[in-house]
Amino acid sequence: MHATKSRFRRLLRWLALALVIWVLACILLVLVFRFVPPPTSAFMIERRIQAIGEEQAGFRLRYQWAPLSEISDNLPIALVAAEDQKFPEHHGFDVDAIQDALADAEGGARLRGASTISQQVAKNLFLWNGRSYLRKGLEAWFTILIEALWPKQRILEVYMNIAEFGDGTYGAAAASEHYFQIDPSRLTPRQSALLAAVLPNPRKFRVDKPSAHVQRRAAWIERQVRQLGGSGYLVP
Repeated sequence: MHATKSRFRRLLRWLALALVIWVLACILLVLVFRFVPPPTSAFMIERRIQAIGEEQAGFRLRYQWAPLSEISDNLPIALVAAEDQKFPEHHGFDVDAIQDALADAEGGARLRGASTISQQVAKNLFLWNGRSYLRKGLEAWFTILIEALWPKQRILEVYMNIAEFGDGTYGAAAASEHYFQIDPSRLTPRQSALLAAVLPNPRKFRVDKPSAHVQRRAAWIERQVRQLGGSGYLVP
């Protein structure tokens, strides 16, 4: 009995040590990416593996980092208007949006997402596609770390660089070049709205051949940008 208890205590100590190491590693990783451009993301790696597995010989992944200072002010406000209008004021989670989504689901509607930009950065950068309690728990954990260790401007900068704007096209620089043949610094309000409009499903919706739905959504985004007061809405 004594030997069994001793082994159990050793196991608990090892588990506690492993947990502490994992927590510290997560903090260090998030802290590094506050200053260092991510060379890739979990979603990009997953897409490459998928292309190899499906033998998509013509697949090309486009990704090029662009600092916030080299991206037009039209894009971040378009993304906030489209995805997360409370971004400047929340701390990673939009409680009202979550409650509304749950209320709609209880009323029989399909459960819709209520992710903030911070949550999307956590998911795209560190995690995998799919729905599970484990993934949502890890998403919440990384969201807390990102909000605690990064300023809002950094969160937006990383988001604009790792968001998928079309199949295999990640980030403002790659999207601007691929779809409009311009630098991201020259994106117009309409072009920025089109990029933001495809984000719910960038592998279905097209920036270069926008459907009527995408065009309507882009027009709505432009109206929302004006109502928010333009790019000044994001000034700290």
